[in-house]
Amino acid sequence: MRVIVIGSGISGAATAYHLALRGAEVVVVDAGLAGTATEAGAGIVSPWTSHWEDALFPLASAAAAYYPELAGRLAEETGEPTSYQVVGGMVVSADEGELDAAEGRLAARAVAAPGAGEIRRLDPARARELFPPLAPGLGAVHLSGAARVDGRRVRRALLTAARHRGARLVAAHARVSPRPGGAPRVLAGGEVFGADVVVAAGGAWTGELLAQLGIRVPVTPQRGQISHFDLPGVDTAAWPVVLPGTSHYLLAFPGSRVVAGATREAGAGFDHRVTAAGQREVLDHALAVAPGLADATLAETRVGFRPGTPDGLPVLGEVTGGLVLATGFGAAGLTLAPFAGRLVADLALGEDAGFDLMPCAPGRFALR
Repeated sequence: MRVIVIGSGISGAATAYHLALRGAEVVVVDAGLAGTATEAGAGIVSPWTSHWEDALFPLASAAAAYYPELAGRLAEETGEPTSYQVVGGMVVSADEGELDAAEGRLAARAVAAPGAGEIRRLDPARARELFPPLAPGLGAVHLSGAARVDGRRVRRALLTAARHRGARLVAAHARVSPRPGGAPRVLAGGEVFGADVVVAAGGAWTGELLAQLGIRVPVTPQRGQISHFDLPGVDTAAWPVVLPGTSHYLLAFPGSRVVAGATREAGAGFDHRVTAAGQREVLDHALAVAPGLADATLAETRVGFRPGTPDGLPVLGEVTGGLVLATGFGAAGLTLAPFAGRLVADLALGEDAGFDLMPCAPGRFALR
C-alpha cells in the first residue's frame, strides 16, 4: 500500500514513521517552509498540568503515556537522541490558594494517570533549589512525571527512522488534484505521485493545500515567539519545567540552555518576524517568574506558526476516500502528534485506530 504524507513537521513525521513501521510504501513531501511550529517548538509533555477541556485530555494523556515507548524505540533504531526526558515540572505561584487548587487538580488526575508521578508541595526555598533563577516568593506544586522534548530533534529521529524503513522524502511544494474514485494526485518536484491514501499534515498551511481540492479546513496560523537563553557554566540539564499558570513557561535543556515562551498571536498570518512587542512579552513574563535569568545571554528567538482550529481540537480522520487529515494541533503538537501519528497511520491503512477520535473528526466542520 502506498501512502503520501504531505508535510514533515511532527505530525507528518510521526505518521510517516508509523506507516513505514507497518510496512507501507511511504513518500513524504515537504516544502521546507520557514516558520513550521515543530522547528520552533520546545515541548512540555505534561497534560496533567494543563487546563485542556475534557475532549482533549484523554488523547493528551494517552499521548504522554506513549512517549517513553516511542522515544526508546527511536533511540534504538536511529542511535539519535530524541531529547525526550522526564525532568519533572512545577506549577508555581505566590498565591497559596492557587497552589491549593493546582495541587487538588493534579492529585485527582494522577489517580487515573500513573505517569504523572508523585505530587508534592514545595516551599519557595525548595523550588529555587530545583530551578535556581526562580523568583524568591514563588512556591510550587511539583509533579515528577513531567517531561520535555526538543521539536527539532524528535522530528529528525522520526524521519531518520522512517527512511531506515524505506520512506522516501521529497523536498518540494506539493500540488494536489482530484482523482475520481481515489486519493488525490500529488505533483511535487516535477513528479506526479499516485497513492492509495494521501495524508495532509501541512500544519498551519493545511488550509491552503486543501483549497486546491475545494475543501475548506478552518486551520489558521497562530504565531509563537520563543526565546532561548544561555547560562554559560551552569548545568541546566535536570532543571524541571516551570509553569506559572499562564500560557508562558520555562524549560531547560542540556548545554546551559533555558527556553522561555511563548506568545500566542492570532491574526498575525505568516509574518515570520521577531517583533518588538513579542520579544518584550516573552522577556517580561520570563523575568517576572525567573529574575535570575536577567544576566543570561539572549541566544536566539524562534518564530513558529501553530496550526489552530476554532474549537482548539486537532483535525484527525478521513475527509473523503483516500484523503486523511492530521493537523490543527495548536500549541499541543509536540505532546499530541507522536501518538496521533500512530492513530492516523491506522486510519490510513484502513484499520481501527483503537481510540475514540470522534471529537477530532473533520466532519465537525463544514468542509465544502
